[in-house]
Amino acid sequence: MLKVLLYPFSIIYGIIVFFRNRFYDLGILKSKDFDVPVISVGNITVGGTGKTTHIEYLAGILKDHFRVAVLSRGYKRKTKGFLWVETDTPAIKAGDEPAQIKRKFHDVTVAVCENRLKGLEKIFNSDADKPPDVVLLDDAYQHRRIIPGINILLIDYNAPIWKDTLLPAGRLREGAAQIRRAGIIIFTKCPENELTPIKRRLINKEVDLKPYQQLFFSTYEYDKLTPVFTEDCINGNLYTLQSSFSALIVTGIANPKLIYNFIDQFAEKMLTMDFPDHHYYSDQDVALIMSKFDSIDSDRKIIITTEKDAVRLRDMTGLPELLKQVLYYLPVRVKFINEEENSFNKKILRYVGENTSNRKLYKKQV
Repeated sequence: MLKVLLYPFSIIYGIIVFFRNRFYDLGILKSKDFDVPVISVGNITVGGTGKTTHIEYLAGILKDHFRVAVLSRGYKRKTKGFLWVETDTPAIKAGDEPAQIKRKFHDVTVAVCENRLKGLEKIFNSDADKPPDVVLLDDAYQHRRIIPGINILLIDYNAPIWKDTLLPAGRLREGAAQIRRAGIIIFTKCPENELTPIKRRLINKEVDLKPYQQLFFSTYEYDKLTPVFTEDCINGNLYTLQSSFSALIVTGIANPKLIYNFIDQFAEKMLTMDFPDHHYYSDQDVALIMSKFDSIDSDRKIIITTEKDAVRLRDMTGLPELLKQVLYYLPVRVKFINEEENSFNKKILRYVGENTSNRKLYKKQV
């Protein structure tokens, strides 16, 4: 019923988005190109497609060959304007995802700015002796003021966009026709056992792939349980996915279903607490978490959270010692399906390598 009531507003929203995109297509609204390789990663749905993990994957394959920078708006941070993110910058100032990326990749430059064009100009015009060779734009598919060299669109395999509708009745930021702006399309969070050749062909048909586009499929791989507070955890890495344990799963992400399903394969008993995406935990939240944890009748019990939640929780002060002793996070990384990794990596490395070389050659000539 609510969806029906909201549908007229979706029509109005769709008209606004259509004309905005049309004005950019016609050049009425201007876009800026840069001579430094820029890779945009984004989606056309609201949250939950795996942007951060794919940004981290790109940073991982690029950092050993090039100077890499990541620019994000820093969603839900409590600061404004441009900010360089350091390894000790609190998540509340930088946003949880930029803070997570910087703490994982110390040698990667990370910055946040709600105005992505100003943010890029600040990065390129900084006083740094060695400016970046490539910039990764986080959540920038709708940011048309910048022309990326490669536009990567992420689509959640479990939430196909052609079965959805525009905001606010649905979850689409813009219509499915805007898939055409992507150079690379990745279906994320794919269940490997379901992705048959027939299913691939059906998806290919739905996407209506253009000659200039490439389609990839990725899934998540989980690593060993890791203490959030290593120095306080009394059990170190004692708990593994092969040991017997009960668990309280605490998440503040868009779609926790995957981590629930994964842990449920191993835990003897599992309870869950689901908070909103990018949720900054309060003392009251912590008290509720500990109360639910205490209710688990087991001598071997732990609290498991996500990497993104771990960043926010680690920045809190005054946490109960027991929480620090039993709190683990489950690391996650992107894995491409059916040996598509080499093809994807080669495309990205070739683009950055060729454009970086051309830029250096141009500078020498002038």
